[in-house]
Amino acid sequence: MTETDPKNLQTPAPSSSSSNKTPTETSDSHVKNNFSGQKVHYPNPPDATNPDPATLREQWKFATRQYSRWYAHAWGTAILAGVSFFALGWIIKGSNPLPSFKDESPSHTSSSDTADEAR
Repeated sequence: MTETDPKNLQTPAPSSSSSNKTPTETSDSHVKNNFSGQKVHYPNPPDATNPDPATLREQWKFATRQYSRWYAHAWGTAILAGVSFFALGWIIKGSNPLPSFKDESPSHTSSSDTADEAR
């Protein structure tokens, strides 16, 4: 990585006429004076030529390996979170938190259910 040299940084010289300007004119002129007009240098420029096929194949294998690792990690995290929330719901409720898996034993019937059966 390249670091910027503080000696190469240009600062606009203060002028006596800038004190007579309004705040909006001063801020606009500061933006105009701060632009150096130089080409922007990116920290990771693109390659000048395309790499050879062996390098591309190696990079592709690495990328697919990384993606599959991240994909598996995401699924594992989602499954672990699902099981954790299910267990937390079971602890809070004291029984199965999913309504589709209701226990049909007669010991859990309420008084309104027995009243409907008596009619």
